[in-house]
Amino acid sequence: MKILISADMEGATGVTWPADVLPGTPQWERCRSMFTSDVNAAALGFYDGGADEVLVNEAHWSMRNLLLEHMDERVRMLTGKHKSLSMVEGIQYGDVDAVAFVGYHTGAGTEGVLAHTYLANSITGVWLNGVRASEGLLNAHVAAEYGVPVVLVTGDDLTCVDADGYAPDARKVAVKDYVSRYAAVCRTPARTAADIRAAARSATVLAGRRDPVTGGEFTVELEFDAEHLAAAATVVPGVATSGERRVAYTSATMYEGIRTFKAVTTIVSAAVEEQYG
Repeated sequence: MKILISADMEGATGVTWPADVLPGTPQWERCRSMFTSDVNAAALGFYDGGADEVLVNEAHWSMRNLLLEHMDERVRMLTGKHKSLSMVEGIQYGDVDAVAFVGYHTGAGTEGVLAHTYLANSITGVWLNGVRASEGLLNAHVAAEYGVPVVLVTGDDLTCVDADGYAPDARKVAVKDYVSRYAAVCRTPARTAADIRAAARSATVLAGRRDPVTGGEFTVELEFDAEHLAAAATVVPGVATSGERRVAYTSATMYEGIRTFKAVTTIVSAAVEEQYG
């Protein structure tokens, strides 16, 4: 049994504001250990449940945040940027039996601690086939295309509610309760590690490859906080203006859809000016 852990940081234990997740800040250095604790607890739980292999794919910012030296010696970790499938890299090779979303968060334009979708501020909303989409929803559709079930989701309490929509059977662990975008009632690392480990162990019964979900087109629409960002996004082939500050594109598969999404966000982030966005 091989489990892939997609590890994001905004939904980690103790994280509540931007400096907690921005590489290089003192707060980020402090929160790295709690992030690592969450991920390691998930890995330990999967091993407890009978997993033979756990691959952790770093999915936050520079994708160089976790402390490998503090992980269980059996864990393997994929770290660094420029990966074909970004947050769920590794799922495409046909040997993953389940995926866990650890440290996830809610989507742009919704309530939730550090809520966003890929870009921290510039994107104000994302919709997949008309449904408002978090990173979890987008990545779950990619996973389904490869026949891989989402079996565990951790983050704030609203992230767990969001996950009920795209992975209703998955185990969920709330490590903090939403108060505002930059405030939460947090549980201690000792408690969240125990909760995540127990949930991961329970989640192993859900592991097992499914029939790939195929057929149908995927239309992704993005809304930005400035018109020039929408214009910049249309440089990507197939992406067209769909409304005020909005663009949309349609892909035959979610593999193509998430790669186009990555191209759009890369170009848009380069078009953001420091003071005016």
